[in-house]
Amino acid sequence: MKQRLYLDTSVFGGCFDAEFEDFSKQIIQRIQDGEFILLFSSVTQDEIQNAPTAVKELIVHIRKKDTEFLEVTDDTVELANKYIEAGVVGPTSYADCLHIAAATISKADYLVSWNFKHIVNVFRIRGYNSINLAVGLKELEIRSPRDLMKYEDQN
Repeated sequence: MKQRLYLDTSVFGGCFDAEFEDFSKQIIQRIQDGEFILLFSSVTQDEIQNAPTAVKELIVHIRKKDTEFLEVTDDTVELANKYIEAGVVGPTSYADCLHIAAATISKADYLVSWNFKHIVNVFRIRGYNSINLAVGLKELEIRSPRDLMKYEDQN
């Protein structure tokens, strides 16, 4: 069974940033090769509307059969609000909370991001997951694309 990856907007943008390019492009290529299923939310779609043209074009080339589209539901909003109410992040990070909530509710295998301040941060991850567990949901694996690198000696 293919693992399901929720990529936030930073991973797509990372394909055009010298620091993150190699890792971001590899994960996108692995999705295009059919190794993973991409979970693409309406939150990401809204953020991409303000992205540079190259980022928008990158997303167009990902096959629909390798993608699950996630709508923001009332449950997503409620969970995102719980993260903020608990002080995991502040209200200005609401979109980040929507990403986390959408990935959690859709039972993503991983949420992948380059946002080290509000998402891929051990203290934030513990906070998000403590809320998830408190409301009866599973913990979410939150990683950077670097953590999902495939090395030549891997099977």
